Amino acid sequence: MHKLSALQLRNHFLQGDYTAVEIAEYFLKRIEKHNEKLGAFLKVLSERTLRKAEDLDRKRAENKPLGKLAGVPLAIKDNMHIKDEITTCGSNFLKNFKAPFWSTAIKELDDADGLLIGKTNLDEFAMGSSNENSAFFPARNPWNLECSPGGSSGGSSSAIAARLALAATGSDTGGSIRQPAALTGIVGFKPTYGRVSRFGLVAFGSSLDQIGPMTTTVADAALMMEVMGKYCPKDSTSLQLPQEPYLDHLPQDLKGVRIGIPSHFLEDLKPDAQKNFEESKAVLKDLSATLHEIDLDILKYSIPVYYILATAEASTNLARFDGVRYGKRSEAAKNLDELYDFSREDGFGPEVKQRILLGTYMLSAGFQSAFYKKAQKVRTLMIQAFNEAYSKCDIVALPVSPITAFELGSFQDPVQMYLQDIFTISANLGGLPAISVPSGFDQNQKPFGLQLIGPQLHDVPVIKCAYAFEQKTHFTQKIPPQFEEE
Repeated sequence: MHKLSALQLRNHFLQGDYTAVEIAEYFLKRIEKHNEKLGAFLKVLSERTLRKAEDLDRKRAENKPLGKLAGVPLAIKDNMHIKDEITTCGSNFLKNFKAPFWSTAIKELDDADGLLIGKTNLDEFAMGSSNENSAFFPARNPWNLECSPGGSSGGSSSAIAARLALAATGSDTGGSIRQPAALTGIVGFKPTYGRVSRFGLVAFGSSLDQIGPMTTTVADAALMMEVMGKYCPKDSTSLQLPQEPYLDHLPQDLKGVRIGIPSHFLEDLKPDAQKNFEESKAVLKDLSATLHEIDLDILKYSIPVYYILATAEASTNLARFDGVRYGKRSEAAKNLDELYDFSREDGFGPEVKQRILLGTYMLSAGFQSAFYKKAQKVRTLMIQAFNEAYSKCDIVALPVSPITAFELGSFQDPVQMYLQDIFTISANLGGLPAISVPSGFDQNQKPFGLQLIGPQLHDVPVIKCAYAFEQKTHFTQKIPPQFEEE
């Protein structure tokens, strides 16, 4: 079953080839066998999954309507709420926090009859690019267990690449769906900002965060978007638009599609990454797309702009974690000030503390105009640069990451770690839809990803472009060798 796509497995279930209980037991056994060495799941929801599977089998036996994800095992990043289950956000602060309500996106998946099989590992409060900032243990890359699966959605990417589930959710603030997808050889899609509800997602950077699917194929990502991509009145940033038909008329070529290439921005790519990107451009040409030179040189300022805005928003969002209302509460505190200080000192990890301090500094009197307001102005200039580029092209093509999967512990300098997001951050700053699709392997058999970025609300064209690329290359069919067997 693990070699099937989510669409294929759903169809097998609907046709009666497998029962939902058989599917659930099969993937729970895979998790039991492999998760200890991968660190992909923080919690496996075995009882909930089996109860749901029994309900699905009854529904099918009674010829009742079944949802679009019927029988598909789904992994949920542990910063999204499943009602009555623990949501840790990869942090000691929330390891006792039981969610009192559903995340809208996850409730849609549950209502579509998906099997919510477990909560996946992540960098604490989604702050990181390697999954090493998890308070519990790092996730590992199924292609090389000494390497990172990327972050912050590293648990989800590791679970899907190893086929411990067939689809997962991730959250993307600066590339945290696309970068881990690229490093593990799977598909990761960040929708247009507001296309998927953020209600029930624990906030990091509210103007940047977006939930999206992580899957083995582009068609599965389209299927997930058909379920999750709905208006939600509980989210003030949710777009009140009709649902999109992501799976309709998926193309075999890209005739008439103009692909923008920002060559000057890519001049410092390392040789193996440059070679892979050139090969990807050749595939796009073979698909009858036309390539056009565009100017996005301003994107070289993405990293400083992002780390000013994201940390400022993070320091505001994390102010609610005070030891009073929920989560960790210090037993040693003798007064209210100590309760705040001690709870946060014990509850937050070093990366979270670092970003809170940086963000608070950016918003402090005397520095807000020098840093925060200036970063907002540069963000506007980046949006304008994209708008100008899209007058000359339909889709922008970029690498996802400047390197393939790196060994755990490689980056002691946080700035060097931040630079791994240089190609992904701009899509979040612009609220643009972007996808990572596998594009090949380096000499050590570690995956590369191609990134395709569209204008706002052009989610369907981005997915269709990625689908045509996938059908030409077939890299999404590859499974890490040590996880191929049952």
